Amino acid sequence: MRMKKNLILLFLLLAGVMFGSLLAAATRGISWLSWLSYGQTVGIAVQNPMILDLAVIRLAFGFELGVNIAQIICVLIAIFAYKGLASRI
Repeated sequence: MRMKKNLILLFLLLAGVMFGSLLAAATRGISWLSWLSYGQTVGIAVQNPMILDLAVIRLAFGFELGVNIAQIICVLIAIFAYKGLASRI
């Protein structure tokens, strides 16, 4: 039962992130909704990764996380939806 709840939470969170990205892209051109697409990216740039050269092997490390307002709102809605669904399961 716990595994089922975890999978539902994971699905809802991923759906919230994806829908938030789509919402931000769709509202970027609308002047009174453009604030939804405001966001920041943090991390080590993927275009310019940190490289560790050990002469035998060369490793490149890169990680970026981009978050915008629409994603935050959609993830919060997904969490509240999960709370409602979890009580029924």
